[in-house]
Amino acid sequence: EVQLVESGGGLVQAGGSLTLSCAASGFSLDDYVIAWFRQAPGKEREGVSYLSEYGSGHYADFVKGRFSIYSDSAKTTVYLQMNSLKYEDTAVYYCAVSAVGGWEQDEYDYWGQGTQVTVSA
Repeated sequence: EVQLVESGGGLVQAGGSLTLSCAASGFSLDDYVIAWFRQAPGKEREGVSYLSEYGSGHYADFVKGRFSIYSDSAKTTVYLQMNSLKYEDTAVYYCAVSAVGGWEQDEYDYWGQGTQVTVSA
């Protein structure tokens, strides 16, 4: 069974840091693009960052310089290091996998259940 499990969310003060994890089971992340999306209350889900199959990170403008995406050497887990968190980063964060990648959510075939990140002002 293909499964993605996110963890690492929680409550943090503005300016603080969190690291989210996305662990894959049932398949290998090799040759796939892994992305993080988020959805804040009352807003549409939006792309945050994705890691290409070649290992390069791509970031939405609103997180550039603050967030970093990377994987372990075996590429079984992908991480999203979030620094200098802002109140507006509060959202449910989802990881997703695609053979195509990019920012189009429709291109992502598998999704995790999400992990809540709450940043207090």
